[in-house]
Amino acid sequence: MKLEHWIALGVAVAISVLLVTVMHWLLTHQLSKVWRMAGPLVNRCTYAAYFAAAVVGVNIAIPDSKGFTGDAPIGWSTFQHTMTIALIASITWLALAAAFAVTDTVLDRLALQSADADRRSRRLQTQVKLLRRVISSIIVILSAAAILFTFDAFAPLGAGILTSAGLIGIIAGVAAQSTLGNLFAGLQLAFSDTLRINDIVVFNEEWGRVEELTLTNVTLRLWDERRFVVPVSHFTNNAFENWTKQGTSITGAVMLRVDWEVPIDKIREEVGAYVTNHPLWDGRRWSLQATEVLESGLIELRAVVTVADSDARWDLCCDLREHMIGYLAEQFPEALPRNRTEFTVPDDSSAGYAGIWPESAFRRGTPPLPVGARKESGGAHHTDRGETPSDEG
Repeated sequence: MKLEHWIALGVAVAISVLLVTVMHWLLTHQLSKVWRMAGPLVNRCTYAAYFAAAVVGVNIAIPDSKGFTGDAPIGWSTFQHTMTIALIASITWLALAAAFAVTDTVLDRLALQSADADRRSRRLQTQVKLLRRVISSIIVILSAAAILFTFDAFAPLGAGILTSAGLIGIIAGVAAQSTLGNLFAGLQLAFSDTLRINDIVVFNEEWGRVEELTLTNVTLRLWDERRFVVPVSHFTNNAFENWTKQGTSITGAVMLRVDWEVPIDKIREEVGAYVTNHPLWDGRRWSLQATEVLESGLIELRAVVTVADSDARWDLCCDLREHMIGYLAEQFPEALPRNRTEFTVPDDSSAGYAGIWPESAFRRGTPPLPVGARKESGGAHHTDRGETPSDEG
């Protein structure tokens, strides 16, 4: 390259970078006061914009092979091709950064409005994040296609693909059926409001919070910080529990298995006094009912409480259970679970058992003999009338 070529190259790059610098200053010091999106654009697009400006300046300034008086330098066409690819890549980077800046602004505004009970906000967050991924995928695919078509070998291939688009589409659809199914399932979940970011769902008998929802997978964060990564098609093809579908308020239940001697009214009063004074109770309702008689002979009491969200449900249920265990043990130990055993003893041993357990409610002995009666072998009784038994020989 001649000196004038280098000078033109330097001037073009300098002007491009200067324009980006001026735009950066305007966004930072002037437009940021009146335009909410200025800050995110600067944060996301600064490096991409400077890189794109430099590449654009180079592509504008470099001469083609006809601009040389003699033969072009060795490898000049390769350098030009490389700069064309760099131009496409830089524009792609800038477009992705701008898309993320716009969606970041929307998500930040939704996050400021978002309480755990704000279903509309969480639904919009889910949709915006999925749309961002869709737009990013489209930009990357178009960029890759543009780069491939800069190679001469792909020109006839592109014409053939366009000509046989129907057949290629059918083959690709069959080959990528599972992937496309997941993609459409992700869009279906987002825009049908079936599943949202921060929803509480039950998967494999464990409850977790939707941490991330992509076009292909749903990431669930469990209470112990494990993660379940589930294909989105699972949630469109199978029934699942969504505890926050209509709101975050939820009902918790505490089961108490007690003896028949339990004073249910007093237990109900204690449950009510504890729940109504607990800070996690949302004030809607509570109850205590005897729901079942178990095969073990115990009575099952169910205490029901309402809370604002699933975290409060867990804490309040545990607190209530711990309190009632201590209350029963201290105030009504006879109501604690126990097994009853009935002893049936021969008549000649009843006096011995009666001496050991004189007050036992679980001992069933033989009724006392009438006055004048005597006991024969085998435990049979007859009345002694003062007669001598006959001698039958």
